[in-house]
Amino acid sequence: MTHVEETLVLIKPDGVVRNLTGEILRRIEAKGYKLVDIKLVEADRDRLGKHYEEHAGKPFYEPLLEFMESGPSVAIRVAGNRVVEGFRVLAGTTDPTTAAAGTIRGDLGRDWGLAAQQNLVHGSDSVESADRELALWFD
Repeated sequence: MTHVEETLVLIKPDGVVRNLTGEILRRIEAKGYKLVDIKLVEADRDRLGKHYEEHAGKPFYEPLLEFMESGPSVAIRVAGNRVVEGFRVLAGTTDPTTAAAGTIRGDLGRDWGLAAQQNLVHGSDSVESADRELALWFD
């Protein structure tokens, strides 16, 4: 039995500026997931505030918003069987220093010593989050 779902993947400004968009998309497609929609987005503070609302008030919140406003991101609607869970495994843990080899963050990311963790990608953490986030990024 299949359980096809959709998730939001964001290639964050560090991934875009480092020209890793193609490599990240290649890895998503190589895993067998379907790219349903994709667009380059200059995210504004209102959208980012809604996207990261669960982190409001935390010490990394403002640096995170500033980082996400620093350049374009690529928003991708990705579909597949258990894609929410699968993409998060493909992305690797949040900290690129300790992310496993073979993951996006483990192979391509590193700690730059900045206020906001620049870890290349975002993936929704649940089907419910994916529904909310997809509505924010794909009107």
